[in-house]
Amino acid sequence: MSGRGRLALCALVATLMSAGALVPLVEPAFWLVQAGCMVAVMSGVGALARRVPLARTMTVVLQGLAALLMLTALFARDQALLGFVPTPGVLGEFVDLLTEGGDDVGRYAIPAPATDGIKLMLIGGVLLIGLAVDAIAVTFRSAAAAGLPLLALYSVAAGLSGGTGGWLWFLLAAVGYLLLLLAEGRDRLSQWGRIFGGAAAPGRFTSGPDAAERRAPVRTGRRIGVVALGVALAVPAVLPALDGGLLAEAGRGSGSGPGGGGTISAVNPLVSLQDNLNQPEDREALRYKTNAKNTQDLYLRIMALDKFDGTSWRFSQRGVEDVPDRLPGAPGLRSDVSTTEVTTNISAAGWYRQNYLPMPYPATKVDIAGRWRFEPTGRTLVGDRGQSTRGARYEVGSLLVNPTKEQLASAPEAPAALRREYTQIPAILPDVVKETALGVTEGATTDYEKAVRLQDWFALDGGFSYNTEVDSGTGVAAITRFLQNKEGFCVHFSFAMAAMARTLGIPARVAVGFTPGTPQSDGSMSVGLRDAHAWPELYFEGVGWTRFEPTPSRGSAPDYTRPDAPVDGPTDPSSPDASASDTPSDEPSASDSCPAQGRQPAECGTAVADGAVPPTDAGPPVGTVIGIVLSALAVLLIPLLPLLWRTRIRALRLGSAGRTVEDASARTLAAWREITDTAWDHGIPPDDSRTPRKTAARIVRLGGLEGPPAEAVHRVAGAVERVLYAPDPQPGTGLAEDARLVREGLRAAAGRWPRLRALLAPRSSVRVVWAASERLRALNDRWAAGRARLATRWAAATTRLRPSRQRG
Repeated sequence: MSGRGRLALCALVATLMSAGALVPLVEPAFWLVQAGCMVAVMSGVGALARRVPLARTMTVVLQGLAALLMLTALFARDQALLGFVPTPGVLGEFVDLLTEGGDDVGRYAIPAPATDGIKLMLIGGVLLIGLAVDAIAVTFRSAAAAGLPLLALYSVAAGLSGGTGGWLWFLLAAVGYLLLLLAEGRDRLSQWGRIFGGAAAPGRFTSGPDAAERRAPVRTGRRIGVVALGVALAVPAVLPALDGGLLAEAGRGSGSGPGGGGTISAVNPLVSLQDNLNQPEDREALRYKTNAKNTQDLYLRIMALDKFDGTSWRFSQRGVEDVPDRLPGAPGLRSDVSTTEVTTNISAAGWYRQNYLPMPYPATKVDIAGRWRFEPTGRTLVGDRGQSTRGARYEVGSLLVNPTKEQLASAPEAPAALRREYTQIPAILPDVVKETALGVTEGATTDYEKAVRLQDWFALDGGFSYNTEVDSGTGVAAITRFLQNKEGFCVHFSFAMAAMARTLGIPARVAVGFTPGTPQSDGSMSVGLRDAHAWPELYFEGVGWTRFEPTPSRGSAPDYTRPDAPVDGPTDPSSPDASASDTPSDEPSASDSCPAQGRQPAECGTAVADGAVPPTDAGPPVGTVIGIVLSALAVLLIPLLPLLWRTRIRALRLGSAGRTVEDASARTLAAWREITDTAWDHGIPPDDSRTPRKTAARIVRLGGLEGPPAEAVHRVAGAVERVLYAPDPQPGTGLAEDARLVREGLRAAAGRWPRLRALLAPRSSVRVVWAASERLRALNDRWAAGRARLATRWAAATTRLRPSRQRG
């Protein structure tokens, strides 16, 4: 393969390796196979254009035109001429698809479905990067600069995916870039001319690109590249304090450093909440079983947003520590408040990735494997160094807090430090927020009564409606628009109620997580993406952080906010209710939320002893699995094609076919060709100017053959001379065995790496390219001859039809 051919192949590989970072963004991933085929075709167009040769700019233009034709055939076939020629209608279709793709990106959570708009953005982007890399590295011969578009492709993909599998995709992209640099270095080195050195070993060349002197700089370049890649991968792992960089996970929220110290970053999980609610199909993220009698209050809380800047709620930077065997008591909760300790076994789907652990609030004990840290203020568990919920199974002990209305109404004032932190409101908050809060709560005498009035105004009396399609809006005017339009989803309601509570001096924050989910026939609860939710938490001294539900038609209002709320006697948290247990029960009580049709023996009435059952998510679609399998097979088979071709040719040459003299002569020549090709595979190129006898001597000398293999070469050479030159050819016998002896001798005399190259990348496989070129040349010759005959006939026909000018 020529230097430019190697460069073009490495540019193609580097582009596809970098594009792999886009795989976590969209399901199914079959679009990458389509993009790979298109980039390969575009690269082939560039190779043909450079072979002509054409001007560099014309080469790039032809590649761009090929990319446009392929995109047209794939995405706008109905509007195209002949199915692939662009028309004004095609451009309009592209604009519409790109617009839809932009809307889909904002609508769906990662991984998003592979809609036509998203596929056009992905495939078109990969083609654009592939064109840039091929043009820079191959056409304009500057492989180092080609790293910029590759870096841009990887960085955008890694940023959007939140660092999912970041080290793997970075490694693939880096290896592709190094291959490109090494190919360019070898190509430039081969153009320096011959390097003459000292005496060489017998049978080895002392000049040319395969000489040892010429290989040394290439080996040095490989070593430098490998060392640089190793340093880039190892330094961030050895020095965890060095945050950021290409290997850092965006928004990972993990602790830094060992032991009990460290912090977690401020992350806003509400970015994808609206996307989850708008998913076309509800996808199960969690499944759990619990011994709680009633699951209506068993919200699975991920985190609490406690920082309000007037435009959004965010999570403060907090210190983290090791997870204790038993979590400290919930802040502000007194022993005279009714509580029930329950145990919940939770299982997360294999695709669900979250750095914060969903669990009931307030948790008292968590049993989970992996690298998890505890943040005491928000009482959340945070994954450390990439730890996530993907496929996790864990057990949570928690309290169901059941305060009475009287306890909430008579709650004393919260501590001053807590009030200062959780009642802060920015100066830019519109006055209408506080004015509305004062109007809604007019006449209320306690913070509890004010909180209930705010909840009921949003959920019942204020004329609000639930709509997930409403734009959440940005800026300080977003909350004002919501109060005026009275339409939104849980983010609007929880944000607005928490902000209004703060204006009234009630400590408030916003919790994010899931509603209890849907009961299943086996007694478990299924929690899907559409159960994603946000709700306000208000602080009452003696009770602690207390959930309210202002969002209409979502979740359930707590009993202590209802007029007919039941009053339960106080229980000691250290002495759980008899219906609950500190450890998972073999036969937990039946859930009151279990549907009537499910209350049958061995179904809803009991929960199995092995804890949470895994989610029933069917996993990746069949198309995705097939695409991945085919891609893996292609990745494995393509490098093996020379080996497979060589094995097939050897079998054909050495097999027995026919019994006539002509057949025997053909077998003799085929065995000789196999021996010369085997020698070529082991570094002895063929020389057609030599006779068979001299060729045999050359193979024996350069291949270091001795004994039976050397004798076998001479026997086959003698048989070839008899077939070619004897008056009465007498083909030899045992030629296939002689060819095998020669191959074994060459392998024994060669080193380990030459043997491996002869096996996996045989030099003689270039004959396939030569044969294809010959067929193409013959086809062109026949086409030219046919056109010449047609032109001759046309000229003769027009001559006969031309009127004669001779006079009679």
